[in-house]
Amino acid sequence: MDSVLIVEDDPNIVKLLEMHLTDQGCATTCAYGGPEGLSLALSGTYQLIILDITLPGINGIEICRQVRAASLRTPILMLTARSEEIDKVLGLEMGADDYLTKPFSIRELIARVHVILRRSRQQIEVNTKNEVLRLGELVIDREKRRTLLNNKRIELSPKEFELLILLASHPGRSYNRQQLLDLVWGYDFAGMEHTVNSHINRLRSKIEPDMSQPLYILTTWGVGYRFNEDI
Repeated sequence: MDSVLIVEDDPNIVKLLEMHLTDQGCATTCAYGGPEGLSLALSGTYQLIILDITLPGINGIEICRQVRAASLRTPILMLTARSEEIDKVLGLEMGADDYLTKPFSIRELIARVHVILRRSRQQIEVNTKNEVLRLGELVIDREKRRTLLNNKRIELSPKEFELLILLASHPGRSYNRQQLLDLVWGYDFAGMEHTVNSHINRLRSKIEPDMSQPLYILTTWGVGYRFNEDI
């Protein structure tokens, strides 16, 4: 079942999209504002993002930009009530895969969704060989949820593994503690940044050759943490 994130502040459009996408066998998640939509989009757990340009808090162009800046290749179909060519150009330049102007035909939208998802599945098949990350002496197998260091298995808790995968999949990208909470633990843990610190410390104790001079998980002072891009 394909998972689709709908980021749209018009409840009538959301209801329409949910109904038709569900009929097509998709599972839908909805966000009505820009900040919530951005956090969900950055989780990388969706096969498609349907993204309105005009949103409260953070607009769709900026969400698209940040998703692509995070090296996430989740397909994005942008929606807007505007018809100006500049919006289409901006959206596509920021990495959107397709574009529809409101009011749109639901048949056309569903047809485009099918094309995007089919193309995405084909790309996933091509990329299945990349399920194993090799970073220096560290090997991370996503499918088997297995981590090896110097050819020895490292036992990680589920959250430690998810935290490691998130950081290692985007070397050099700095995440603050609240972003890590949202992406790994979810919204219910908002304000519990100490949870991130304790998990980072435990993770480092298991994979770092020298805790005083980390090799893999680095601190970005004043921001949070990042995975070493020079490995």
